[in-house]
Amino acid sequence: MSVNAYRRAQEIGATPRGNEYRLMSQITSEMIAARDAGLSGVRLMPALHRNRSAWTLFSNLCASPENQLPEDLRARIISIAIWVERYTSDVVRGRETVDALILVNRAIIEGLSHENGKPA
Repeated sequence: MSVNAYRRAQEIGATPRGNEYRLMSQITSEMIAARDAGLSGVRLMPALHRNRSAWTLFSNLCASPENQLPEDLRARIISIAIWVERYTSDVVRGRETVDALILVNRAIIEGLSHENGKPA
């Protein structure tokens, strides 16, 4: 099987929840690696930018009237996205560390790894 055929099969079998899990895991790993390499402030920007972009996307998707998630969950996701935006600015300015962003993402990853209260 060629690499392209494998990728295509993987894309077909992927679920939105699985894609979100993989994206958040990759971004969180990038932030952890940058932190562990001793990067801080603006030197964390590539990882922080990717995280901020993902949360902005989640917020925009939740703001859509066509979104099928319960309204209260959508509101909570939008609220987290707003917090991520503000907190990220504080990390870039050196006022905060990246640790709280990592913790939030890990909590989301944990939630995404469970389907109906059971491990996925």
